[in-house]
Amino acid sequence: MLGIDLSGRLAFTTASSKGIGFGVARVLAKGGADVILLSRNEENLKKAKEKIKKESDVEVSYIVADLTKREELERSVWELKSIGEPDIFFFSTGGPKPGYFMETEMNDWEKAVELLLYPAVYLTKALIPSMERKGFGRIIYSTSVAIKEPIPNIALSNVVRISMAGLVRTLAKELAPKGITVNGIMPGIIRTDRMIQLAEDRAKREGKSVERALEEYAKPIPLGRLGEPEEIGYIVAFLASNLGSYINGAMIPVDGGRLNSVF
Repeated sequence: MLGIDLSGRLAFTTASSKGIGFGVARVLAKGGADVILLSRNEENLKKAKEKIKKESDVEVSYIVADLTKREELERSVWELKSIGEPDIFFFSTGGPKPGYFMETEMNDWEKAVELLLYPAVYLTKALIPSMERKGFGRIIYSTSVAIKEPIPNIALSNVVRISMAGLVRTLAKELAPKGITVNGIMPGIIRTDRMIQLAEDRAKREGKSVERALEEYAKPIPLGRLGEPEEIGYIVAFLASNLGSYINGAMIPVDGGRLNSVF
């Protein structure tokens, strides 16, 4: 156990077959919460479920869905309702394709919204009523430090992800009287498949190895290393627990001290 007790809680985590979503689901399960995983790849979901079950004595379910497809997004809500009513909702997603602003097309912007924002809004709307009935809910969105300090070569993510901060602040005020807190996590450079993708793109552009590109990503981090997905899970578990009950509307960086801004 983590010292944080989430027993009796049901957590729903998206993009959770690997990467940050899996790391969060894994930690929540270790804290005693039953978990519902969601991803578009069933094989990866099966593997994730097996790993969590080996580590934690909790119920683990999963939903196969591509949240960028409206029909699958709608179906995922029906499947979710057949499993239970989550007390904890952690929204995470992969990033849109890397590139500078003038390298993007208008359909890239539409796809970025369909990936980063629309599913978060749709799922949140579906989950709020049951949280209101229970008088308890924890909604936590994963964004990026890029919304405070834009990162080169990810224009789509820099721009669209910042809308999540507005969603956090808006819902924190609207839902707090109903016993629901809403917060955002701003991961820094975390060792995920997405990070490897960015490193590969950088290596190709600059004519260097992927390993060298990863080393250069770690250089500006005061702790001198990339973060691990479970390190996002620890702060999510805290926010989801009773210990985090007075934290609401916060945007919390988990970046090893990388951000330079004061506020």
